[in-house]
Amino acid sequence: MKNADFLKLHGVNVENSLELFGDMQTYNETLGDFLNDIDQKLEQLKETKEIADMANYAIYVHSLKSDAKYFGFTKLAELAYQHELESKANHIYYIYDHYDELMEELNRIIRVVQEYLGKNVTAVESHEETNVSDETILVVDDSNVIRNFVKKLFDSRFHMLVAHDGAEAIHMLESDESHNIMAMLLDLNMPNVNGFEVLKYLQDHGDFDRIFVSIITGVGDDSLINQTKEYPIQAILRKPFNEKSVKYVIDQAIDYKKQHN
Repeated sequence: MKNADFLKLHGVNVENSLELFGDMQTYNETLGDFLNDIDQKLEQLKETKEIADMANYAIYVHSLKSDAKYFGFTKLAELAYQHELESKANHIYYIYDHYDELMEELNRIIRVVQEYLGKNVTAVESHEETNVSDETILVVDDSNVIRNFVKKLFDSRFHMLVAHDGAEAIHMLESDESHNIMAMLLDLNMPNVNGFEVLKYLQDHGDFDRIFVSIITGVGDDSLINQTKEYPIQAILRKPFNEKSVKYVIDQAIDYKKQHN
């Protein structure tokens, strides 16, 4: 195709880019290089996001921002710049919450560039899993940030329930939905009804055999962890945890479920 009007129609600031590249031939050739390199950039962003390596994430998203500015991808450049600022400030949960937004715009730009250059149109996947299981994960934490973060990670794979304290969690355990709960991520230190009361409920009702329980606690809360030794806790997540560590715990829960069926 290689019609500059097509790029302009899709929000690409071609005129601004030509101040750098000089002519459309150079622009087009360099745009091809952008496509060739994009898979590596995506893998770098994904890997550093999953392990919460914000220092290197900031470097890679800065590179994406620079490319976007050079080629006139204004919206992509703005989103990448915001990610750069937030990752430099170590705002991990902002990155998790807005990663799909960044990928969706990058996905759109890739499709536009592929069509413009006459390449096969492909898509960048925002989510790896799309089949939602009947099995349920219950997240119990008084932090809205934590609840939303975990829910966002798994709501394309599992039915997600969230509770802001132990009382709400116990109510859910008493509901008809409880038989599908395979895993619980449980904060210990919550107002009103805390995590220990939920653990006692699980023990009194014999639910530990069917529900994989991981406690959530802060770094340095060893005294709280010691108080859980009478319960068959399967895993511990220490705040601030990252995407990779949560996924590892849920993988453990899946294995636990298979062994206890």
